[in-house]
Amino acid sequence: MLAPVFNLGGVGMALGIAGAYDRAITVFSPQGRLYQVEYALETVRAGSTAMAIACDEGCVLAVEERMHTKLQNINYSWKLFQIDDHIGAVAAGLNSDGRVLVDMARVRSQILRLTYDEIPTVEAITKYIGDIMQMYTQHAGVRPFGVALLFAGVDETGPRVFYTEPSGMVLEYDAWSIGRGADKVREILEAEYRRSMKLDEAINLAIRCLVESAEKIDSNWTVRLATVPTSTRKFTPMSQDELRKLLEPMIRKRAGEG
Repeated sequence: MLAPVFNLGGVGMALGIAGAYDRAITVFSPQGRLYQVEYALETVRAGSTAMAIACDEGCVLAVEERMHTKLQNINYSWKLFQIDDHIGAVAAGLNSDGRVLVDMARVRSQILRLTYDEIPTVEAITKYIGDIMQMYTQHAGVRPFGVALLFAGVDETGPRVFYTEPSGMVLEYDAWSIGRGADKVREILEAEYRRSMKLDEAINLAIRCLVESAEKIDSNWTVRLATVPTSTRKFTPMSQDELRKLLEPMIRKRAGEG
């Protein structure tokens, strides 16, 4: 007699018919998994390293970017975004998906301003985007967003950092990282992060995290960084000239020259 094809209680089923459950976003596997969401998270893990830090003096957003050609405008960033005067975001994963969600966040922020005549909170904007991402995990004919976002800013509650991912989950952190170098960055953050650190210290920590976690640093590799100080509550990008002054000593040190 032939052995049963499926064994509901065994590992063989999970390995043998996973393909049947990863073809539709609306179908759970017998192990309670949504494979399409997991695949979207793999896209995030393969993306550029991005991070955000909240400290008493404000927030720092930073992300690594790689130029595809010398003809590319070095001043144009496609992974660091301004959402409102007081909120920014960084993305890891599929950049086009991130851009669409960022546009939704910008519109939502303006709607909240006009409706309630008050400054939107970072939490409200992140939860709205998380709700949209969650909707794309339970409707046929769509796919999950292949991007994760870190929102950071200063609102009436102080400096805040929030994370949302393709599953729609929303979490708050003091400091967090996403992308291919996230594990290395988190190791550094867990060892050196302090809520009481100065904004300049947070900037230097963010840059060092990206330098030390980078797989390869060459002439095409760069960092984008912006701050939202508590004193101004204004999203403030750092110029490439300023960044270069901070980057170069750290890159030399990594290469063993400093």
